[in-house]
Amino acid sequence: MDHKNSQSASYAAAGVDITAGYRAVELMKKHVARTRNEGCLDDVGGFGGCFGLPIAGMEEPVLVSGTDGCGTKVKLAILMDKHDTIGIDAVAMCVNDIICVGAKPLFFLDYIACGKNVPEKIAEIVGGVAEGCVQSGAALIGGETAEHPGLMPVEDYDLAGFAVGIVDKKKIIDKERMAEGDVVIALASTGIHSNGFSLCRKAFDIDNNNPELYVAREELGGKTIAEALLIPTRIYVKSILALLEKVDVKGISHITGGGFYENIPRSIPDGLCAKIDKSAVRVLPIFDLIAAWGNVPERDMFNTYNMGVGMSVVVPAEQVETALEILTAHGETAYVIGSIIKGEEKVILE
Repeated sequence: MDHKNSQSASYAAAGVDITAGYRAVELMKKHVARTRNEGCLDDVGGFGGCFGLPIAGMEEPVLVSGTDGCGTKVKLAILMDKHDTIGIDAVAMCVNDIICVGAKPLFFLDYIACGKNVPEKIAEIVGGVAEGCVQSGAALIGGETAEHPGLMPVEDYDLAGFAVGIVDKKKIIDKERMAEGDVVIALASTGIHSNGFSLCRKAFDIDNNNPELYVAREELGGKTIAEALLIPTRIYVKSILALLEKVDVKGISHITGGGFYENIPRSIPDGLCAKIDKSAVRVLPIFDLIAAWGNVPERDMFNTYNMGVGMSVVVPAEQVETALEILTAHGETAYVIGSIIKGEEKVILE
């Protein structure tokens, strides 16, 4: 797209450099190109992103949407001046949600608000978004970068996104088919993912750029606290899609803000309860540090963080071994953490 005649010195003097926006788009095109799939109909830069629906073989195709952001994890990315992975988080938070109903992600759109458009930084952020799209099989078909002078400090930005997926109506995961005796399987997380950062900021004094953030720690495998916190959210899409082909999955929960107590009940029907063996949960070291430094009670930790479990799935007892084999073959660390019993609480941890 030719923008050589589009420029405004007055707008630039007011704080919005439209030529920087054009430069950012040019720099991000190589990243966007990585995400193209069979549904893409045009290139980035138009007024709307066009996508052809892959409905062959579906009786009643249903579109499933999800939108989310990265929360205040962005603050740490800004402090560390590391912007190439935060986009993975933005994609993960959306596609991990829509896979919970069995939908395959089709495409993604991002939204970046920034105090000042630095083209190289914006392209770096979008590079992370593109990596998340590649990991999930979604195409990045459009987005928006909005420069907000006077509203945001020049170094600040925020990132959010929107994903759309598709599933045949008869294959939508129906929690009402869940039964007593079904088994809860955990899929390990990479860290705290993208939730609970406000508590992390308080526990580790992140807003004051605590020097302890940058000290390598043996319990974190030689990583610093800052590095451990910035590890991108794991994307479970391809593993779950493979699981759905072979196993009768009755419920999936994406363990995000609110932890076990808020998210597991969302996939449990009335009259049943997920009984979680707390001792079976493989808690990652970063959560022990948060609890210790922030003096956070265990109950609050499990009601805020994923504690090492980024996603849980419920399957029939007789298919547990098959499920574990499939998930392991697709790179997941998967293990049993509980079972379904009768009860009204939806989830209990013992």
